[in-house]
Amino acid sequence: MWKIGNVEIDNRVVLAPMAGICNSAYRKIIKEMGCGLIYAEMVSDKAICYDNKKTIDMLYMEDVERPIVQQIFGSDVDSFVEAARYIEKNMKPDIIDINMGCPVPKVALRAQAGSALLKDPNKVKEIVSAVVKAVKCPVTVKIRSGWDANHINAVEIAKVCEEAGVSAICVHGRTRSQGYSGKADWNIIRDVKNNVKIPVIGNGDVTSPEKAKEMLDFTGCDAVMIGRGALGNPWLIRNTVLYLEGKPYKLPTDIDKVNMCIKHLKMLADLKDEKRAVLEIRSHVSWYLKGVKGNSEIKNKIYKMTKLCDILQVLEKFKEDLNEEKCL
Repeated sequence: MWKIGNVEIDNRVVLAPMAGICNSAYRKIIKEMGCGLIYAEMVSDKAICYDNKKTIDMLYMEDVERPIVQQIFGSDVDSFVEAARYIEKNMKPDIIDINMGCPVPKVALRAQAGSALLKDPNKVKEIVSAVVKAVKCPVTVKIRSGWDANHINAVEIAKVCEEAGVSAICVHGRTRSQGYSGKADWNIIRDVKNNVKIPVIGNGDVTSPEKAKEMLDFTGCDAVMIGRGALGNPWLIRNTVLYLEGKPYKLPTDIDKVNMCIKHLKMLADLKDEKRAVLEIRSHVSWYLKGVKGNSEIKNKIYKMTKLCDILQVLEKFKEDLNEEKCL
């Protein structure tokens, strides 16, 4: 058990706020796997201020997902404050997070938000101070190691955020220019941990339970954040929780993967309209069935389908075939 502000967190495993992925359906699956703290996908402060319906819908959550963090991105102090107040009042998350790590051009270059904020520590202090004062719930910040290899300033930014009143900081050990390529530098996470008193969450290259323990041991961070490693593999969350508690864990079978795919599709269908659920499940099918014998044919069929019932039928038949093969 550890805490961010007054929020108690049961274990040291945290779900990353993956854009286009971390909606309520996915988060509930991750929560069932025992995840200690869940981040919802980021929302635009401007879109909240303009009452954009699609963005407001993204704030939907259920109590079973708690403790939950809602992440906001933007570049303007007033918009950040207005969006944070709206989110606290209407969504009531346990924590609000300020995104200072997103590397995608649409956010970091065109909007000068996300990781672009790392270039201006004064602006960071202004935004963080204003948001902390505007809401009652704890505020956290997610950063990268820096803008590029020549501008590694995670320690400086972390100290600025701590002074401005944040309750925890998450550090992704890659620069903005790296995107999601190359290797995460855990030395930077360790440096941040050694220079602040608030909790530090380490992010980057946690692809197995063993890697999670390795990061915790090497950096001294308070928790590990898992993102892309959990795509198609929510069992990574459960197995990491078990491993960190010194308990044995099991890898999922091919049948487990197909069953989870079916479950995820049904949950998406409950959350969204059929068209959006069908489009979203395509990526997840690819992730869930990776390495499963005969997956290419199944993926190709599903990519052409527009009806939920047809996709479910294909997956159920695929499961039957796998079961038969297992019995031979």
